[in-house]
Amino acid sequence: MTKYTVKDIARKSGGFAMLAVDQREAMRLMFAAAGLPKPVKDQVLTDFKVNTAKILTPFASAVLVDQQFCYDEIIKQKAVDKSCALIVAADEFIPGNGIPVDSVRIDRNVNAAQVKKEGAKALKLLVLWRQDEEPAERLEMVRDFNKICHDAGLVSIIEPVVRPPRVGDKFDREQAIIDAAKELGDSGADLYKVEMPLFGKGDAKELLKASQKLNEQINMPWVILSSGIDANLFARSVRVAMSAGASGFLAGRAVWSSVIGLPDTELMLKDISAPRLQHLASIVDEMMATR
Repeated sequence: MTKYTVKDIARKSGGFAMLAVDQREAMRLMFAAAGLPKPVKDQVLTDFKVNTAKILTPFASAVLVDQQFCYDEIIKQKAVDKSCALIVAADEFIPGNGIPVDSVRIDRNVNAAQVKKEGAKALKLLVLWRQDEEPAERLEMVRDFNKICHDAGLVSIIEPVVRPPRVGDKFDREQAIIDAAKELGDSGADLYKVEMPLFGKGDAKELLKASQKLNEQINMPWVILSSGIDANLFARSVRVAMSAGASGFLAGRAVWSSVIGLPDTELMLKDISAPRLQHLASIVDEMMATR
């Protein structure tokens, strides 16, 4: 059996320049905010995801897709460039308390062996981290997910995202990111996808220091995501995080969110998003060359 490793989703430099189009209800909200008639139809999301994959995957080392809205069409249309690895989201988002993702569990409808047969090299699991929820339950879910991946010969990618506690209002996001890394940074996954400290804002020295603290807690390669970061700051965030020990990025919003709702989306993806992704990938290669 073929067993994939992180090298199979990386660039030749060894760094990761990975594109995410697995956003679900969050993407629907983005289209609604851009002025599309409500409710935004599923087909709008599917079409955008497939077009984004077709146009941008030649410039990415891997692309993360979801089964709910785009996996079948992406496979059917052969939308992913041959140079780009396929990652499938294996997380089921459970809405509640007025938000689209209130809790997460492993999506048992994602068949690891089948998606591997169809070209996938990795699975991804979102892990919501709250300080007042049971760590043992999170660890058990991650270990279960890792086993599913590794039994199938797939790469295991975990994405801990911190949330305020369910009870009380005391929430230190920066400390929570560190605490989540302490808990899950040595959990047996192959790659750790993490929120950028300080939302990528502020003084570069402060950012570097915060990223170094994060690096100390993660015992596997790690990459940053772009949610919550101003797209104009993301390139600097990649550079700073990699200076601290990160190996690249797995990002969607910083690459394509600015074209949502614009006329002629395909042209905008080519003219705006593709150069942006190419620039980010060049930073990854540049930073890996210094190691």
